[in-house]
Amino acid sequence: MSGFRRVLRRPGETLPWESASALHAQPHDEDMPEIRHSNYFTPRRFYCVETICAPCGVVIAWAKFANAESPDNILQFLQTVYPTEESRPAYICIDKACLVLRHSIANGSWNMWRKTSRLIVDSYHYTNHKTTDFLCRKWCNPAPTDGSAPNLVIVEYDKDGIPHYKRAFNTQACEQLNAWLGGFDSILRRMTVGNFNWFLHTMLSYHSLMVIAKQQQRSDNTSGRSDDTSHSESDGDSDDDDDSDM
Repeated sequence: MSGFRRVLRRPGETLPWESASALHAQPHDEDMPEIRHSNYFTPRRFYCVETICAPCGVVIAWAKFANAESPDNILQFLQTVYPTEESRPAYICIDKACLVLRHSIANGSWNMWRKTSRLIVDSYHYTNHKTTDFLCRKWCNPAPTDGSAPNLVIVEYDKDGIPHYKRAFNTQACEQLNAWLGGFDSILRRMTVGNFNWFLHTMLSYHSLMVIAKQQQRSDNTSGRSDDTSHSESDGDSDDDDDSDM
């Protein structure tokens, strides 16, 4: 399963979770108005940066989109990262998965992707999609309860033994990455292309190493608790044997 998300914002764009006060910059924080002249050249800017990451948070790939975050650009990016059927994930989570699915059906590329993958909307954005959109509700639901995607939804029991549904995967991995990487937004905007590529790739690699290290530490802690339990049980068995011998 892979998540897909744009991580850098365009000038003036805001994030859904920002408070109202953060949406209005103070006068002394605003950039000086840009004076455009016709007698000099200015460098072009990329529209956005797209990332693909696993549900655990490890970054799989990233790319810069020059002009738009269009479904066609997204499909081309996915085709580059997953060129073979063996490499494709079972689920690809995108905030605009329903639009990508429509475009993929229209241009015929869905005949290739349907064999291995299913496009779903992440849980954060799915709540804002129209309930009247049949294609989105039927095929892009991140947590269907009709049994059509048993790998996405699992049943857990609370302390009283009452069952409830729970999402099997974290569909917000890219959103969480976006929030972390947003702290470097002001730095990245003022870099040259070479420095931008190096810095972004380094920070995404560093982020992935942190995620892997935390997973390894969690695994070691779980393994340590299991060893302690086994050791205590074996000690108890040894004492019983000594008693029986006596």
